[in-house]
Amino acid sequence: MPRPTPGRPPVHGRVGIVLVSHSQELANAVRALALALTAAPAPAPVAGTGGDLVAGPGISAVLVAAATRRVDQGHGVVVLADLGGAVTTVRALLAEADEHGLPFPVRFANAPFVEGAVAAVATATAGGDLAAVLDAAEEAYRQPKG
Repeated sequence: MPRPTPGRPPVHGRVGIVLVSHSQELANAVRALALALTAAPAPAPVAGTGGDLVAGPGISAVLVAAATRRVDQGHGVVVLADLGGAVTTVRALLAEADEHGLPFPVRFANAPFVEGAVAAVATATAGGDLAAVLDAAEEAYRQPKG
């Protein structure tokens, strides 16, 4: 289980997490799972976003940027994405972060969507800093399942 970062109690804000999927329903389900498995009375801020503003399934940079601002508590934001199109959109958005009014810093986690989300939410909820949350999400790629 992750440990809080020394010197910064969680009550002073935490790293935010944004889950980006082609489906709003999938993003919400992964968010709910990660929060349920964390089972904390005061979890880190987590937003799920997905779909396109007009066409349904897809990715909207506008929705991703809004979700990123919504979870920002001043300690950074980690973004996870489900599929290639979402990864491309998030990377393009982060490349022009200032133009899109994103908080600073925002980092993209090269991590599996579900496992990475659970690890990131648990670590952020425990008070981990941005580097710890990002590492926890990305470490999920190195955990064998068999």
